[in-house]
Amino acid sequence: MKIALTGGTGFIGGHVFNNTAGRGIGIKALTRRPQPARPGVEWIRGSLEDEDSLKRLVSSCQAVIHMAGAIKADDRAAFARINLTGTEKLLEVAKDAGVTRFIHVSSLAARESELSDYGWSKAQSEEKVRASGLDWTIIRPPAVYGSGDQEMLEMFRMAVRGIMLMPPAGRLSVIAADDLSRLLLTLADPKIGAPSCHQLYEVDDGHPEGWSQNEFAQVLGHAVGRPSVRVVHLPKKLLSFASHAEIWLRGKKARLTQDRVRYFCHPDWVINPTLRPQPSLWQPQIVLEEGLNETAIWYRSRGWLKK
Repeated sequence: MKIALTGGTGFIGGHVFNNTAGRGIGIKALTRRPQPARPGVEWIRGSLEDEDSLKRLVSSCQAVIHMAGAIKADDRAAFARINLTGTEKLLEVAKDAGVTRFIHVSSLAARESELSDYGWSKAQSEEKVRASGLDWTIIRPPAVYGSGDQEMLEMFRMAVRGIMLMPPAGRLSVIAADDLSRLLLTLADPKIGAPSCHQLYEVDDGHPEGWSQNEFAQVLGHAVGRPSVRVVHLPKKLLSFASHAEIWLRGKKARLTQDRVRYFCHPDWVINPTLRPQPSLWQPQIVLEEGLNETAIWYRSRGWLKK
C-alpha cells in the first residue's frame, strides 16, 4: 500500500513515519526543502500551491493523508490561500489520479469557526472535502503533543519552573501524536478504514470530559518532576495587549497573534465524545502523564528542557 502525505515534515509526520515500520506501507511525502533519506519514504519536492508536484505526489497512491496547513498567517486571505485553496487543489489531483481514500486532518477550531480566521479556514476546507465525491474521513484533533513538537515546549519549560501562565479558565482535550498517527494510518487502509468513510471524528486521549487547565498543569508538572505547579490565569485583555506588543516588536514573526488569542481564550476545547471513532476501529493507548513524561525526556535529550 502507498500513501500520499502532506505535512510530513512536521512533528506529527515523524510519528506517522515511525508507525509505518513493518506494516508494508510506502509513503510519498511532500516537502519544500531537501530532506534526509528515510526507509520507505519517497520525498516529493513541491508545495500545495504547485499542481505539478501534487500530481507527482498522488501518482500510484491508494490514499491521501492531508495534514499540511498554516496555523499562523497574516489574515483570512492568507489562511484561505494555504488551508483552503491548497486542499482544493489536492482534492482535484487526487480525484483525477483515481485516488479514492482521502483522510483530512482538520482541527477542533473548525467547530468554532467564528472565533478565528484559522478556524474559519479549517471549516471551509472540511466543506470542500465533504463535497469532493471521494471516500473521505475528517479528523479533528485537539491539542497534540509528543516528541518533535515545539508548540508546547514553552509549557514544559514553565512547568519545570513551577509556574504556568494560562488563558482564562477552561477545559481542553489532548492527544499524543503517536496515538493520532496510528489512527491516520488505520483510516487510510481501505481494508480496515472502510467503515469510517464519510465520517467526522473528534479524537483525544480518552479522558472523560477532557482536562481543566489546572488538572493539565499538575499532570505536566508531575511529568517533569514537579510535585505541584502554580497556575496563573491571564485575562483576555492582557493577552490581547501582549499580542499587540509582540506584533509591534516582531512583526510577521510574532507567535501570539490576535487570531490565536481568541482561540486560546475560548473556554471549551473538549471533543464531542459522540464523535469518537468506534473502539473496534481505534482506541488511544497513551496515558497523559506517561506521554508527557516521554516527551519531556525527548526534550531533555535534545537540550531543549532543563533537567
